[in-house]
Amino acid sequence: MMKIIFFGSDDFALPSLRLLARQKEDVQIISVVTKPDTRKGRGMKVVPLKIKQLASELGIDVYQPKKFDEETVPHIKSLKPELIVVVAYGKILPKKILEIPPKGCVNLHSSYLPDLRGAGTVPWSIIRGYKYTGVTTMYINEKVDAGDIIEQKKVEISREDTSATLSQKLAEEGAELLFHTLKDIDKGKENVTRQDISKVTYAPLLKKEDGLIDWTKSAEEIFNLVRGLNPWPSAYTYLKGKLFKIHKAQVAQSFDSEANPGEIVKADKNNLVIATGKGDLNILEVQIEDKKKMPIKDFLQGHKLEKGKRFSK
Repeated sequence: MMKIIFFGSDDFALPSLRLLARQKEDVQIISVVTKPDTRKGRGMKVVPLKIKQLASELGIDVYQPKKFDEETVPHIKSLKPELIVVVAYGKILPKKILEIPPKGCVNLHSSYLPDLRGAGTVPWSIIRGYKYTGVTTMYINEKVDAGDIIEQKKVEISREDTSATLSQKLAEEGAELLFHTLKDIDKGKENVTRQDISKVTYAPLLKKEDGLIDWTKSAEEIFNLVRGLNPWPSAYTYLKGKLFKIHKAQVAQSFDSEANPGEIVKADKNNLVIATGKGDLNILEVQIEDKKKMPIKDFLQGHKLEKGKRFSK
């Protein structure tokens, strides 16, 4: 049985923690290290992370350091982990932490490395129109996402996938891959491959501004943007000066090849279709400024839109 410390903060880490905790003959999780609790809402109430809640339910000790200081490093050393596992922790581990476990530090990364290094792997794989992405286990070194690859698995991206659904698929597949990797490491059977630097691409952290729709792009590109930014930060445009978020859409048949990008080419009680730089986009779920998101049929009942009106940047 291998003693490990599990570093994780994001919900992406939940399936991995849940699966590893069940493998009591192979793995012993001696501690879960996660970010400090956050304050949310108008009352700024402390909201415990889901990973913390799960660890507590599993009876695993939870440690939440604000930073890696003179108190944190000795504490982690005192636990004497054989290996450290990192899944969506959200912070870079310093060298003094990486040097603690004799069997190294392993990261589960949500892309098929060396493609998509960075924090925005899931949304960018959809936004860029990838047909597949994947999960990778690798040894951690001091460079971000640059460690040697241990194992990988490809995962298909369907046209129905959003960042939320794809992230869940990757999290589940990643948990299985991680457990297999840990068993191989414990037996000394892992195969390690260096990343091909010539094939490296990057997936930067998303910003709200990334959601602004450029209607001169093709319907396919905007369709991918909408899916990739669902649930956050959402693709958006402006209608009569008001922020207009598009949560769900699909590429439509062309209605008016002469229409300008951003122009409404069809509007009735059930449908809203907008021209793009190439093809048209059928809008399915929206959210106007200061309102809740709703199906397009509900929105059109209270907002009269006409053919020829134009959405703007």
